[in-house]
Amino acid sequence: MNGYELSRAWFDFSFANTSKVKPVHSAIFFFAIERCNRLGWKKEFGFPTDLAMEALGIKNYKTYYRALQDLEAWGFIQWIQKSKNQYTANIIALVKITKAPSQALNKALSGHHTKHVPRQIQSTYRGIASIDKQVNLKPINHKTLNKKPLFEVEKIKIKKDQEVYFEWALKFQKLFLKNLKRKDAPSKKTKEVRFKDCVEPIQKMLTTDGVNEVQLQLAYDILDGEDEFWKGVILDTKKLREKIDQLIAQGKKIKETKQMDLRVHDKIRNYD
Repeated sequence: MNGYELSRAWFDFSFANTSKVKPVHSAIFFFAIERCNRLGWKKEFGFPTDLAMEALGIKNYKTYYRALQDLEAWGFIQWIQKSKNQYTANIIALVKITKAPSQALNKALSGHHTKHVPRQIQSTYRGIASIDKQVNLKPINHKTLNKKPLFEVEKIKIKKDQEVYFEWALKFQKLFLKNLKRKDAPSKKTKEVRFKDCVEPIQKMLTTDGVNEVQLQLAYDILDGEDEFWKGVILDTKKLREKIDQLIAQGKKIKETKQMDLRVHDKIRNYD
């Protein structure tokens, strides 16, 4: 089973069932293929609801859930374990469809000529149809990448060893924007900040400052929490690096307080 087989089966089915299939079905199914591919074609894999909805721009949980149910009913996915809500992950498996009707789509496609696109290569699938396969995009030149606005950089164009820094920088930058919007503060500078200015402080924290990803998440939770002070102080990853030790210390205190409160609550409950 591979991506070409799955996509061919899907479009055969889609063409034969135009009254049933909606764009949301295609979006979810192909995101599932993408995730399975990135996980090394695992037989069963986690399919986080919030991740899929954010990646596909689906705002309504019920719309997403119904489409996922349809994909299972039509035999394209197998639901191994259902999530309890929109914040937990489903566990699914992709199913190879061998009975999808292909004659109608083959006939329709045969009447259309595909235009040759430069920098593409062609392959055949069982001698029936030609597939245009795009040549893999090379990572952007380092100097060019550093000058680009962070929000204009695609993950596919980043070197593997830079991905984790990019993902954290993007996550924090989105949070900074959210905090600015909450205060109706200007956000143009934050939207246009360059890749290097966002990513480099994250990289230095993780590689030279002794900060780990658990501590970064701790800092993120504080900046996304009820503490308004830090939201007005930390608005870029450079400032985040300057204040990370204070955030970590505060996060530990909050965690210890919560744990102490739980212990007290348990003692009171046992006493009662």
